[in-house]
Amino acid sequence: MKRALVTGASGTIGAAIAKKLAASGCHVYLHAHTQLEKAAALATEIVDAGMCAQVVGFDITNPEEARAALEKTLVSGPIQVLVNNAGIHDDAVMPGMRPEQWARVINVSLNGFFNVTQPLLLPMIRTRWGRIVNISSVAAVMGNHGQVNYSAAKAGLHGATRTLCLELASRGITVNTVAPGIIASPATVELFPKEILTKLVPMQRAGTPEEVAELVGFLTSEKAAYISGQLVNINGGMA
Repeated sequence: MKRALVTGASGTIGAAIAKKLAASGCHVYLHAHTQLEKAAALATEIVDAGMCAQVVGFDITNPEEARAALEKTLVSGPIQVLVNNAGIHDDAVMPGMRPEQWARVINVSLNGFFNVTQPLLLPMIRTRWGRIVNISSVAAVMGNHGQVNYSAAKAGLHGATRTLCLELASRGITVNTVAPGIIASPATVELFPKEILTKLVPMQRAGTPEEVAELVGFLTSEKAAYISGQLVNINGGMA
């Protein structure tokens, strides 16, 4: 049984991805930090359905804390499927953006990617098989008013993905980025009413978390062994 880690698994997209990986036969570690109760409820749901999941809690912006937590999971064996999904918003137009807003968003999405991924690489390399998927955003591809920090953090994953792909390709490990557009969640219902979605999205609807999870499920499967270093948009045709 392959072992998978999904960061930010308590969120809407992270939870859908975790369920998909569990359904595909992985033992899934559900990472959370401030929402451990939600992650625990998700783990219970997955286990009750006859699949394997457990919660791992740590702050991905703290290198020492992240490494210590990950080393505990590695005692049972390597993580071979990693989905770097964690990310936060702290929006403001750049003329009014505070330094701490910039640093906080960069720390979670970009520094967090390093803090989680780097300790898992050597054990993964030794197995000569692995799948890494980094979850970006349409904001990193197209830009979005008030999200210079978020766009920069997620766009940084694109370059990291491309280079890490080159470093790991000969080891049977693929590295890809998925960039969701407007995905249905309690927040997007308020932010993007139907009339706004019709203007922004050619398909005139929000995507579902399950649609993102299906894409991630494919990229982490044996069938995607020759796909690496790619940025895959899932946004209903937004250009």
